[in-house]
Order: sequence, then structure tokens, then C-alpha cells
Amino acid sequence: MTLFTCKPSAFLLALSFAATAAAAANDPPQADPAAVPPGYSTVITGTTHDFDYFMGSGWLATQHRLKATGVGSKEWDTFSATLCATPYLGGMVTVDEMDMPSKGTSGLTLRSFDPAKRQWSIYWISSRDGLLETPAMVGGFHGNHGEFYSEDRDAQGRPIKVRFLWNLNDHDHARWEQAFSYDNRTWETNWTADFVRGDRAKLCDDGRPRR
Repeated sequence: MTLFTCKPSAFLLALSFAATAAAAANDPPQADPAAVPPGYSTVITGTTHDFDYFMGSGWLATQHRLKATGVGSKEWDTFSATLCATPYLGGMVTVDEMDMPSKGTSGLTLRSFDPAKRQWSIYWISSRDGLLETPAMVGGFHGNHGEFYSEDRDAQGRPIKVRFLWNLNDHDHARWEQAFSYDNRTWETNWTADFVRGDRAKLCDDGRPRR
């Protein structure tokens, strides 16, 4: 018995190549495991006074959060928040609680300072699940600029490198930014917060945002 066979036509080959190229163009960039994105470091140091700036006041924040990460989204969600910070152990530990009323949620930032490494470790706990998120972001401030980095996975389980940037613009204004790197070459900023100092007596009750 003879089977009928034929070679694929040039047209079919072209269609196959175009489909493969289109699929590749939509795939997320592949990370080079031997590379790191610009500035990435887990040895940045600071001092126990890095977060003194935030103590003793309440803060009003305008938050901007990217609606989807790692897909080239340009859509941002904007909302307000109130933050109150309290130091412990002589300033070696700080706790911030941030209330986001329009989201019906709040979060707590726990920071601890390792005097041997001269580094802060920063952890986040959301009221949605009460879980301490790990690994910690590590780093510190040089002057009015702070940098903190870590490796993690995003909400979809994709491996990422994470960056926090702090800029203390003046006595009453600060800015925080979060960025992810999916390809170990570029950063995508996905969350920013602009803070304005407020009256702690009006904004906070016992170190927590007034609700």
C-alpha cells in the first residue's frame, strides 16, 4: 500500500513562521539567570535612624497602583490612604499601619534593623490574609534616598526581582515606589505613593489610622 505524501508548500511554511513569531512576540521576556537589573543589590546598608523621618506624625498618601503587572499595562488605579508609624526597641523596629478606606483594606509594614549587617529587613502584612510576606526587602538609606531589594514571585507565580525606592523630598513630603523586573534587564514601576505629613493627633489613634 502506498501512502500519498507531499512537501509543505512555501505558503504553509510562511503561515507557520508568522504564527510562531506572533506567539513569541506576546510571550513575557525571558529572564537571564546570570544577569541582574540595573542597581539591584542585597548589600545596601543604612542606619537605625533611616525611618526616624516618619515617626511622630501621621501621613496622608496618594497611591497609584498598576492594574496588571508584567504585561505592559498602562492602566493605573488611584486611591487615598492614611499611614501612622510607631518605633520600638529604640528605633531598631518600626511598625506602620496604612488604611485604604476606598479599598476596604489595610496593611502593616514591619521593619527590623540588623546592626551587624547594618541593614533593614522590610515585611508586609495585608488585612486580606494576615500573612507575613516573605522574603523581606533588604537595604537602607544614603542621605534622603533609600533602596531595598529582594527576589520573589508575583501573584501569578512568575519569578521577579523587586525594588523599593524611597525619596524624602523635604520635611513634609516623601515618595515611595515599587518596581518588578521580569527579565533581569528592566524595571516596571507598578506602585507609587506620595506622602504628605499631617497632624498625628487628628489622623491617628494610639499609633493606628483613625477610622
